[in-house]
Amino acid sequence: MKEFVRNHYEQAFENWLLDNRIQYIPVDEHKRTAFARCKVKSFDFLLYPRNGQIIIAEVKGRKFKGTGLAKLAGFECWVTADDVDGLMKWQEVFGAGHQAIFVFAYKAEKIDVDFDGRDVFDFDESRYIFFTVKLDDYRLFMKRRSPKWQTVTLPADKFRQCAVQIQSLLL
Repeated sequence: MKEFVRNHYEQAFENWLLDNRIQYIPVDEHKRTAFARCKVKSFDFLLYPRNGQIIIAEVKGRKFKGTGLAKLAGFECWVTADDVDGLMKWQEVFGAGHQAIFVFAYKAEKIDVDFDGRDVFDFDESRYIFFTVKLDDYRLFMKRRSPKWQTVTLPADKFRQCAVQIQSLLL
């Protein structure tokens, strides 16, 4: 069987988890066919932070082309409707004590980004910053982005309101 290789955003996030000693279980893409019968889009990781809550995480990789984070502007945070529906169903299946989140892994495209005191993660010669949005918050404020591509997004002010750095949720 061919070895599964995650995309660089997922690899960076997984390495962040390792560096911060967060217990997790990755979902292997090759084994996702086991979910096919139930027609529910799978997720990327189950996270077991020290606070005892179990987190169902879907990682979304995006590029950040800005030069500073002072106003949290310029962050793409779109997802597919299937991403939202899948996480919602998994949160229901796992039940109480489980929280579904989107992890937005932003790769800084410019070398001279002012991270405004926020934590960054260096991985494979790139810099990443991780923000999370709880699924329930995302669903509350999401707007249709593209009917053709079945995507939704958060307005910029709602992203600023709901997004937190991963550290505040897991550490």
